[in-house]
Amino acid sequence: MLIREATEKDWPAIWPFFHTIVAAGETFTYPTDLGQDTAQSWWLLEPPSRTVVAVDETGTVLGTAKMNRNHMGNGAHIASASYMVAPEFSGRGVGRALCAYTLDWARKAGYRAMQFNAVVETNVHAVRLYRSLGFEMTGTLPEGFNHPEHGYVGLHIMHKSL
Repeated sequence: MLIREATEKDWPAIWPFFHTIVAAGETFTYPTDLGQDTAQSWWLLEPPSRTVVAVDETGTVLGTAKMNRNHMGNGAHIASASYMVAPEFSGRGVGRALCAYTLDWARKAGYRAMQFNAVVETNVHAVRLYRSLGFEMTGTLPEGFNHPEHGYVGLHIMHKSL
């Protein structure tokens, strides 16, 4: 697996799984009816932020990550990131590789920590992955997310010092 900078040419490969994941309404706080143009502008970030794709040896896009500062001003030393893996490639280490990549990026860019603001508590695979990479849960916003199956569930705030 290769992780490389994403370009606009990657968007046609990202959009189908991005749309599927967002429309399901289970893991992201994005509107479930988010349109393609808005989605692209929200996901393909300009420097100094970054968006990357994980591809296999054939060039197939397996997943994607975006990384950015979490806050501005006196909080600009904290990074954040988001990840999406095409469902047909889940369970193959793509998410772990993308998360490790973003942590390395944040360290090299001089960030002091990485914080995730809204990890849906029912997204147990993501919570397990983040914990295995050293993230700690610093709090939970009770009923912060309206899950289509489970109703109102918490949003975890997770943090890792770099």
